[in-house]
Amino acid sequence: MQAISERFKISPFLVFFIITDMQIGIGVLGYQRIIAKSAGYDAWISIIIAGIVGHIIIWMMYYILQKTGGNFVESNQRIFGKFIGNALNFILVLYYTALTISVLRTYIEVIQVWMFPELETWAFAAALMLLTIYIVLGGFRVVVGVCFFGIILPAYLIFMFAYTFEYANFRMLLPIFEHAVLDILKATKDMTLTILGFETLLIYYPFIKNPEQSKKWAHLAMLSTTLLYAVIAVITFAYFSEKQLQKHIWPTLSIWKTVEMPFIERFEYIGIANWTIVILPDMCLAIWCASRIMKQITNIRQKHSLVILATLCTIAASFIKTREDVNVLNDIVANIGFYFLYAFVPLMFTIIYVMHKVRKKA
Repeated sequence: MQAISERFKISPFLVFFIITDMQIGIGVLGYQRIIAKSAGYDAWISIIIAGIVGHIIIWMMYYILQKTGGNFVESNQRIFGKFIGNALNFILVLYYTALTISVLRTYIEVIQVWMFPELETWAFAAALMLLTIYIVLGGFRVVVGVCFFGIILPAYLIFMFAYTFEYANFRMLLPIFEHAVLDILKATKDMTLTILGFETLLIYYPFIKNPEQSKKWAHLAMLSTTLLYAVIAVITFAYFSEKQLQKHIWPTLSIWKTVEMPFIERFEYIGIANWTIVILPDMCLAIWCASRIMKQITNIRQKHSLVILATLCTIAASFIKTREDVNVLNDIVANIGFYFLYAFVPLMFTIIYVMHKVRKKA
């Protein structure tokens, strides 16, 4: 593995902003309805469970990276052989590319439904991907800087949920544990797409100064996003009845629609526009990971693979026309992410743990 120069590395605390921004993406606009389908208003419990499991996966990822020199791509090659290892790495390229497309197309759909119905998908997708290319070509530190501002600048939107308190009825969350354990676990699985993103740590880990010190920031990020999602879900459940909630595809935007200010008539427009700052870093980091892996498994320079992948993202987004198509894409990405996080990462952890113990005994 070629050593990463110190000038390209980031401080450990910035991992907090990277993970937080990747997790608070487009999913926060509509996850409440999805998890409530399975577990009703007990779904807030599912969010807590998903967060706890997320902490365990982060711990596993750090163990894998610390025991294998910090390069996940090379770890796959050493453990599974060059052919199978590179096949797995190429699947990761497809996964991070699909994650980029998912964020891009879902955000465009929100804009088309709420603001500009006649907006051409290909035009807006091309504009966003050109901006993404520009940012990623600046290097990993620039991408992290965008992640930092992607959390700081739109943070005020959290306070907009306070407008619901006047109409909220928190008794609607009672009684607790009204649903079966299997329903709660199904809702936990449904949270997958919403909390995806922290697995990018496996790729950018070599770019962290003193990476061991970043572990606490990664766990703090997971704790913060878990609590944020739980609080937003509780507020949403207290504001909408279960039947009402199922009629709102994007409950968060419906809540912002109730915000009344003397100088703003439709606050949800402000929220949607500001959300560009949130989803842009998601796309930048995801496609950076995909192009970074391509650089490691092929002879293609990262900037060239970046342009190729960005072009594919634009074309793919343009072919996704309907709400059903968007749902299918999101389901595919969520399922791949689910098995990657909760099957492949634990498998890698087990293999490396056993290998490490065998070597110690030898």
